[in-house]
Amino acid sequence: MKEERVEQIALTLEKAKLGEYVEMMSKPRKMLLNNFIAGLARGFGMAIGFTVLGALALYFMRALVMLNLPFIGGFIAEIVKIVQDHL
Repeated sequence: MKEERVEQIALTLEKAKLGEYVEMMSKPRKMLLNNFIAGLARGFGMAIGFTVLGALALYFMRALVMLNLPFIGGFIAEIVKIVQDHL
């Protein structure tokens, strides 16, 4: 009975990859490298996402300007003009 329980605990710890976690914590350089690479990937993903969303927003704003809506059209035209001047 006790042996079965010990085996069950060992399997649970193995599934949790506790050994790998302890190994990573004992090697701070490897942990720093992993976290650095993860941070780079997150930052790159945010930059790409923001660029795509900004481009889509400008595309839709430009489409709204083409519709000649009375109040919104002038406001959006001014925003698009400012953005294009700075590019």
